Parts: sequence; C-alpha cells; structure tokens
Amino acid sequence: MHNQTVAELSQGLQDKKFSSVELTQTFLQRIKDQDSQYNSFITITEELALQQAEQADKQIAAGKQGILTGIPLAQKDIFCTQGVKTSCGSKMLDNFIAPYNATVIENFNQAGSVLLGKTNMDEFAMGSSNETSWYGSVKNPWNTECVPGGSSGGSAAAVAARLAPAASGTDTGGSIRQPAALCGISGLKPTYGRISRYGMIAFASSLDQAGPMAKTAEDCAILLNTMAGFDPKDSTCVNKDVPDYCSTLNDSLAGLKIGLPKEYFASGLDESVGKVVEAAIKEYEKMGATIQEVSLPNTNLAAPAYYIVAPSEASSNLSRYDGVRYGYRCDDPKNLEDLYIRTRGEGFGAEVKRRILVGTYALSEGFYDAYYVKAQKIRRLISEDFQKAFQEVDILMGPTTPTTAFKLGEKTSDPLTMYLSDVYTIAVNLAGLPGMSIPAGIANNMPVGLQLIGNYFAEAKLLNAAHQFQTQTDWHTKTPV
Repeated sequence: MHNQTVAELSQGLQDKKFSSVELTQTFLQRIKDQDSQYNSFITITEELALQQAEQADKQIAAGKQGILTGIPLAQKDIFCTQGVKTSCGSKMLDNFIAPYNATVIENFNQAGSVLLGKTNMDEFAMGSSNETSWYGSVKNPWNTECVPGGSSGGSAAAVAARLAPAASGTDTGGSIRQPAALCGISGLKPTYGRISRYGMIAFASSLDQAGPMAKTAEDCAILLNTMAGFDPKDSTCVNKDVPDYCSTLNDSLAGLKIGLPKEYFASGLDESVGKVVEAAIKEYEKMGATIQEVSLPNTNLAAPAYYIVAPSEASSNLSRYDGVRYGYRCDDPKNLEDLYIRTRGEGFGAEVKRRILVGTYALSEGFYDAYYVKAQKIRRLISEDFQKAFQEVDILMGPTTPTTAFKLGEKTSDPLTMYLSDVYTIAVNLAGLPGMSIPAGIANNMPVGLQLIGNYFAEAKLLNAAHQFQTQTDWHTKTPV
C-alpha cells in the first residue's frame, strides 16, 4: 500500500480493498520502523490518527466519503494544529501546544484526511538544507549522508521514503520545490494568496505560501483542491474561485509554448543536471509543445533582493517571541531586559539570529531606503521580467536546483553558498507566481528536479504539463527504498 499514490489509495478505500485504519496503521508502523534513519518527523500523532481513521471508515461505510477521506497525510510543523505541539523546528516553540487549527489543517480535517504527524523543518523555515532544525538534521532517503533540501525537508523525505502518501509544505524562497527536487518527488508552490496563511507561523509574510508535496502531479492537484480557497481570516488571501485542478490534467499539450530562461542555463548549473533537464524538455517537444529561449535579465538580482526582504520581514515577525506570552522563557530573569535578551539568545538558533540581525539592520534608520526600499524596487523589476516573458510563452521551464543534493555539513559554514541553493526558485516568490518541481531524471545517483513556472493563478496549466510528462516517463515512480 505504501507505494500507491493518493489517487490509488482513495480508489482502494472506495472499493473496500482495505480500511483507513489498516492504511493508517501501515504508515504509522513504517514511521516507527524507519524514521530513525531519516528524522523526518518531529511529532507522531498516533492516537489522533487512529481516531480520525475510524471516523473516516464510518463515513466511507455510509457512502459519504470525499477523495481524501481516510487518506493519511503528514503536515509540516509550521501549521498550528489544535492540541498538538507546533514547534516550527525551534527550541523557542518546543513547548507550544496550538490552541487552534490553521486553515490548511482545518481544510484537511473537513476533507476527512488522517494526520500521521508533524514533519521536521528548518527552524522557522529559515534554511535550504533542513540542517537548522533544533530537532536535528533531516537525512535524504536517497543517500542519508546528503541533505533533503529545506525548509520543507521533513515533508519531502517522508514522502520519498514512503512514510506518508503526501504532505504539506511551505515555500518562501523555494522551500517546497527545492526539497521536492532533491528527494525526487513532486511539489507545487501556488500563486501568493491562493492558499490561506492563517495559522501558518510567519517567516516572511509577503513571500510565504503553503502548497502540496506528493509523488505525482495528480496527487498535488487533489491536495490543492482541498488547500486552496478564500479565507476571510487572512487579509492576503485572494477571493477567487478555485477550479477543479484534476479536471484539466489530461488536456493535450499540443501547441503549448514553453520558454527556457537563458539565465537558468548559464554558469553555475551542474553539467549533469543540465543534461537531465534538457532531456526532459525534449519529452515536451515530443508531446507537441514548442520551445523558445526567453530572458529574465534581472535574475542575478533576485538572491540579493530576497535576502534583504525576507530577513526584514522575519525581523518584524519574530519580535513576538519575547518570553512573555508563550513559547520558551529563560530561567530566573533579573529584569525585563534580561528576560528578552536571554530568552531570544537561548531560544533561537544561529541561522534565525543571523537573519533577524540582517533584517533589523536593513530596516534601521539611515539604511531603510538604501536596502529595503531598493530591494522592493528590484522586486518589481523581477516581476516585470516574468510578465514580459509570459507575453511570449505559456509556461517557463528550467532546473529547480543548480546541483543534486549536497552532503550534510558541506555548506553550513558558508551561508552565502548555502543561500545560492535557491538561485532558480527565489525570483518566483518575489513575483508571487506559481512554481512546481517534478522528478526529471537521475544524476550522480541522485534525483534531479524540473521546474515549471506559470503566470498568476496558472496552477492548472502547470499541473497539466507536469501530469502529461508523468504519463510519458517513470521518474516519479523511482524510489530510494
């Protein structure tokens, strides 16, 4: 059962081939037996999962099931989950039991899915390798000496190792797409505002976006149908009808115009990764798509702009963790100042502190215009680059990452090199566009991801293109276990 897709498992439940309880027990046992080598979960919610599975079986018996009823899923530990520890991978929130559900969690509950547990992640979603978590590094199931990518590395590793059929993730600068690529699964970052951020612990509010991570594009479409939609509790959530993302998966790609940004195929791209991506693009030509080169001239400014905007917003968002209201508090503070200094000094890890300091500096008097305002102007230029490209083509394609998964510890002492792991994904977040990564091949015995980028609210087009590729290739079926 563990190798089946969400779509296949849903059909199996409907056909009474197995029960949700049996399915849930299978995945819980796999987590118990295998996750010690991957460290992909922070919390396993066994009792809750079995209760939800029993309830799902009753719904199925009554003929009231939906497509996700009884399907076990993992949720990134950034989504508030009522009665369950929600840590965001940080010592600061190790004792935080969420008093309410994030809208994403509530939507999955309403759909009848089963919560297996909360997945490991870079602390406060700050990282590209899942090595900044207070709960230890996540290991890549394809090679446990390598990183799974971050910050949604726990979700990616859990799906790749077949410990969960699918999982949620969040993407601020590539944190769904990059780990999806490095772990050989499919992952979608929707248009900013397509999914509610209510109850999703904030890193950079103008960039963060939740999305699905699964074996296939079809499964991502199924999850997105549940995750997407307007939420009055989130002022950045777009009030726009949600299409049925599954209904257009089988549309023909004949005449689809694909643009290849020349900047994504320049120096810095590993040669073996480039060959895999080029071979994947040829598959699209066979399916009737046309290929042309386009330019995104401000691509080289994306990383510098991102690492001003994101830390600035993080500096503001993380000021709430002060030891007063909830979360970690230092022992025996002498006074209020000592409480603030020691709580934040002891509760946050090195990468989080680094980004808070950078952001506070960029927002400070005398530097705000020189750094933050300029970064926002660059952001607009990047967005305009994409809009010009989409006047010529339907979607953009290129590598998700410049290399395959690197070794654990290889880049931890060099933050700037680590930051460049997201060089092809960051611009998509700055522009608020949808982006997706799907398995495209193997290089250096590790998975390679193909990135698809669409115009605003073009998720259906990306999922269609990804699904058609997966009907012609079998890279998405490759498993490390």
